Amino acid sequence: MSAFIAIVQRDLLLVMRRKSEVLTAVFFFVLVTSLFPLGIGADTVLLRKIAPGVIWVAALLSTLLGLQRMFAADYADGTLEQLILSPNLFSMLVFGKIVAHWLVCGLPLVLLAPIIGIQFDLDVNSLKVLMGTLLLGTPVLSLLGSIGAALTLGIRGGSVLMSLLILPLYIPVLIFGAGAVYANSVGLDISGHFSLLGALFILAVAFVPWVSASAVKIAIE
Repeated sequence: MSAFIAIVQRDLLLVMRRKSEVLTAVFFFVLVTSLFPLGIGADTVLLRKIAPGVIWVAALLSTLLGLQRMFAADYADGTLEQLILSPNLFSMLVFGKIVAHWLVCGLPLVLLAPIIGIQFDLDVNSLKVLMGTLLLGTPVLSLLGSIGAALTLGIRGGSVLMSLLILPLYIPVLIFGAGAVYANSVGLDISGHFSLLGALFILAVAFVPWVSASAVKIAIE
């Protein structure tokens, strides 16, 4: 666990030295979600209807922006090879890098969600549901995204290929996350959506770090 914490702290420190990486994802999320109310106008019924899908798609695309850099810098300077040769479990070190990515690209979106939701005239209960789904769903996006980042490591033009590989895996998270907010707005039960998001989160935490670690080893070899 000490190695896991050290990896998280190291990656956060490196990101803080390059604040543009954080601001790019946050600004993209804010700008995309703010343009829809401006373009559609003051039709509050329509805004409330499209809000879950718009916010979730913007969060998904914002998460994609930082995935390419999850392993690329450490691959370029040889740090990944040293991590593989270290006595610590490599999958746990990879999990630390995924957690750092979520803290940088996912957590700010969760905190900004209520402010964005107000633009779409969402009520307090819907805002709570939106934050809950993002809190469960955005870690899954970072976890699944790490697979694509590892598989395309060292490939020229890998960002496009990574998007093609990862976007189909994101679809269930998008459906259940946006669906929970919409179901709550029309008075339907949302426990099923949260249960499925929770199941996706548990499965991703259990298997994805090992898969990503194996993919990184293959890329280095």
